[in-house]
Amino acid sequence: FINWLILFFFSGLIGRSWAMVFAAGGFKVKLYDIAQQQLTSALENIRKQMKELEESGFLKGTLSAEQQLALISICTDLKAAVEGATFIQECTPENLELKKKIFGRLDLIVDDKVILSSSTSCLLPSKLFTGLKHVKQCIVSHPVNPPYFVPLVEIVPHPETDPSTTERTYALMKKIGQSPVKLNREIEGFVLNRLQYAVISEAWRLVGEGVVSPTDLDLVMSDGLGMRYAFIGPLETMHLNAEGISNYCERYREGMRHVLNTFGPVPEFSGEIEQKINQAMSEKIPVVPKVLDARRKWRDECLTGLAKLKKKMKSD
Repeated sequence: FINWLILFFFSGLIGRSWAMVFAAGGFKVKLYDIAQQQLTSALENIRKQMKELEESGFLKGTLSAEQQLALISICTDLKAAVEGATFIQECTPENLELKKKIFGRLDLIVDDKVILSSSTSCLLPSKLFTGLKHVKQCIVSHPVNPPYFVPLVEIVPHPETDPSTTERTYALMKKIGQSPVKLNREIEGFVLNRLQYAVISEAWRLVGEGVVSPTDLDLVMSDGLGMRYAFIGPLETMHLNAEGISNYCERYREGMRHVLNTFGPVPEFSGEIEQKINQAMSEKIPVVPKVLDARRKWRDECLTGLAKLKKKMKSD
């Protein structure tokens, strides 16, 4: 089915996390970078993470950490890296020109079967892939940070992407244990970020207007909406909170429209409100690398525990 996975790797969290996800699924992964040191430190980081996950019982897949590590190799030569590949996942920084340059180089050396996939979170496929000879094999596979702990992957086609590319990518993501969703067409922000930005925007306005404090705002999500959204989405929530969607709309459409009409303009995300929110967040979690890393580790442990619970509930 798939022999080799290649990740364009620039020592970032997404690239390392993708490598671990694919290796957990039993696939050979080849990490490519122009800098040998980046690759060496990436492997060290992956080894450390895998060992910690194994010790805590949170390692994904059926293989041991050593068996998974044995599936990951590194390469600084692009042609050698691409040889034998059937799926390539690009994980470079969110820079359009850099990504276009990489896909332009790949376009010259890949065959007609390999899938060229980007991890971009906001660049449209039409901006990334238009004009490439292998455009039918190009797609966006946008993971959620960090992909090892959050399984969603948004699969976004270019207008010229062949349907088989979408289907093969979807099947691969399912095979490695992720939760892929297919977008029928590209749209700014895809789906996840459009929903996320809508929440962030209203959160920002509520804090800015003095309705609620930054810490209480986050509590509304973590101990309120987020509790159910961890298991069901907004549409199913509507369905269950009444006698089906139609009944929900009948009951609440006027109220929803009334509230939504009171929403303000898109915030600037700067100035006094930014300072207020920054102060509150920095008091809770000081902006110190050691403290931020510790909090991220705690977050990832929470996500891992939640993922295990969800898996168990599905199997029950």
